[in-house]
Amino acid sequence: MSKQGVLLVNLGSPDSPSVSDVRRYLREFLMDPRVLDAPWPIRWAVVNLAILPRRPRQSAEAYHQIWTAEGSPLVVTSRNVLAALRQRVPMPIELAMRYQNPAIPWAIDRLAAQGVEHLLLIPLFPHYAMSSYETAVERVRAVLARRAPRMRLEVQPPYYADRDYIAALVASAAAELATDYDHLLFSFHGLPERHLRKSDPTGRHCLEVARCCEVDSPAHATCYRAQCFKTVAAFVARAGVPQGKYSVAFQSRLGRDPWLSPYTDVELTRLAQAGVRRLLVLCPAFVSDCLETIEEIGMRGSETFQAAGGQELVRIPCLNEHPLWLATLERMARDFASAHHATIR
Repeated sequence: MSKQGVLLVNLGSPDSPSVSDVRRYLREFLMDPRVLDAPWPIRWAVVNLAILPRRPRQSAEAYHQIWTAEGSPLVVTSRNVLAALRQRVPMPIELAMRYQNPAIPWAIDRLAAQGVEHLLLIPLFPHYAMSSYETAVERVRAVLARRAPRMRLEVQPPYYADRDYIAALVASAAAELATDYDHLLFSFHGLPERHLRKSDPTGRHCLEVARCCEVDSPAHATCYRAQCFKTVAAFVARAGVPQGKYSVAFQSRLGRDPWLSPYTDVELTRLAQAGVRRLLVLCPAFVSDCLETIEEIGMRGSETFQAAGGQELVRIPCLNEHPLWLATLERMARDFASAHHATIR
């Protein structure tokens, strides 16, 4: 029986909030053809001539606002999750980031050194998107082909509607849902609309069919938008959130091409102007708090909401190290082991 192991992969973070480290991170991130999906010469010109001259300094200022004594919140939290999971599941488990450190080749080498022959990859992205889930999977495949070609790979499918994931999300928000709030906004990371079309295996469903996310299609297996809506439907059903008291938006758009809408910053203004005074914001696409949740939502988003007349924006923390989230990851690892008849205490 082959020895099994688990690899957790999150998006990544600069090594520090310095401008040089942020520039290095942004260059690697934006030069990924699954993120900025233009031909290489155009991608190079956009990244190096239009984005990197100014964006690193702006992003470094934002990272400085969220940086902790231990480092990047995303990396620190991910390491804590790794440590907790190692206590729960007695098999080799490593953590890597799609961009920067700890790097995927480093993690693969560590797993190989421990004799792992059959690997479960758990992308720390509940929803399928070519710029998150897909790029993590394909990068791991490429590294394995070069550094550990005999190691077999199994990939955890997107878990956007998994009962345990939804239960963990609801539990993480329970305290705030029990308060007197006016509205709950689900803010997902945005994507260019063209990414949905490129990920559509039918080539004719996503954003082409009326109410496409509500019409059953094979495209939903790789449709980020449809999966986001299914997360919301499962959440509100389990939590008992009334119709009309919640909505969905998409954040972090970049460039001039159309992205998934409505846009979170626009929605924050609209809700405040519509009379919402106490707003809860939940970001289910992120399992670990990071720049996009702490700074973009908790800081800038709060300012936007209050400037438009709202009184309080409450950012509900991500799953982070929530016990039910750890239990969900543990179950994934144990299901993998039991499916292949491995013995786990």
